[in-house]
Amino acid sequence: MGSLGNSETTTLSSRISTVVPATPRGEEKGEYQLNYMDLLMKLHYIRPVYFFNSEAVQGLSIFDLKKPMFPLLDPYSHVSGRIRRSESGRPFIKCNDAGVRIAESHCDKTLREWFDENGDSVDGLVHDHVLGPDLSFSPLVFIKFTWFKCGGLSVGLSWAHVVGDAFSAFNFITKWSQTLAGHAPPKSLHKPNLCEPQFPPNSVSVNPVSVKKARIVGEYWLAANDSDVATHSFHVTSKQLHHLVTETKTSYFEILSALVWKCISHIREDFGPKVVTICTSSSNRAENEFPTNGLVLSKVEADLTAGESDISELAKLIAEKKMVENENHVMEKLAEEDEGKGDFIVYGSNLTFVDLEAADFYGVKLNGKKPIMANCTFRGVGDQGVVLVLPAPRDNEDGGNGRIITVSLPEKELDQLKDKLDGEWGIHCLHP
Repeated sequence: MGSLGNSETTTLSSRISTVVPATPRGEEKGEYQLNYMDLLMKLHYIRPVYFFNSEAVQGLSIFDLKKPMFPLLDPYSHVSGRIRRSESGRPFIKCNDAGVRIAESHCDKTLREWFDENGDSVDGLVHDHVLGPDLSFSPLVFIKFTWFKCGGLSVGLSWAHVVGDAFSAFNFITKWSQTLAGHAPPKSLHKPNLCEPQFPPNSVSVNPVSVKKARIVGEYWLAANDSDVATHSFHVTSKQLHHLVTETKTSYFEILSALVWKCISHIREDFGPKVVTICTSSSNRAENEFPTNGLVLSKVEADLTAGESDISELAKLIAEKKMVENENHVMEKLAEEDEGKGDFIVYGSNLTFVDLEAADFYGVKLNGKKPIMANCTFRGVGDQGVVLVLPAPRDNEDGGNGRIITVSLPEKELDQLKDKLDGEWGIHCLHP
């Protein structure tokens, strides 16, 4: 995820505490069984960060920020739990009320100074969180509050993907802010029906492109990379989006994915990749949905090299030619055939595009005010890279809503992508 830069030296102090559910479960403590998608995602972590100015956090103390977490954790029983293994070695979550970790830090910079020095980086503002090597003591969730010299605040969430996808992570931190505002947390959460895919055996290929086996990680749930993967974010304005989709009837996600796919194909010497992974959310998510990995993975294959294809053609290919059933069925078999003991990389095993456009990314509010900026990165990304397409705050120039593209790639490729997006498309870095 790149280096910490100056963040280590600008943090003056840090304290860590634990928040547990308000209502002890007592003898009702149970187990949460992980499904195949949970197990496939276990080496990945979701890391959103929200920045608030001093006006938004006026009058709030660390006690005020921690207090709503206690009642909120009541319905989120497995989020407060810890990983265990069955006799067969399959991981599950023991709902033992061990709680989530809260980190509080103080930074000797103002928000403006932080942005000027660190740009869009979230490093240092999210706790350095990995499950293991002692899994039975590793929290599944960390929340870090960083106070800035100007009175501003950042709220950084590190969410183990084994618990749920990015939509679940965003919903959780949004529910926290709503509870802070005085709304009662949900008494229970709606558990979605995740249907098991059923397809004839002859429809299944031997090797899916959407996942790959990771190097053996044992009880330390973070895969090793062959190259240094760095992360950078870009802001696409609503005016630029309108220009891009004028001649195509595709979504913003599809046209932006096509644009980045084409640029990366030019950067890579073999003008690849011809096959990419598309990650979308299952539809009809409930407001009070139980955290889950409800993502749908599919693959898209270009007959020609993406670098030679027109962007509108690639966008239509992503929209119309996604192959879903085969990938998901094979991945289920991969995860289940070894009782969930296998280690896999999903994001970055192949160049991966993640559609987070529909996420309620700006639902988090403090004192009724939205963050001045928010961003999200994934940790544990493989060498082929991942591209997240997120909603952006309202543009100042025309009042429309643009998009944030957050890209994790090997450092050399990422530097070239910055030059291409800026020089050829006028798409600049994300700044508040």
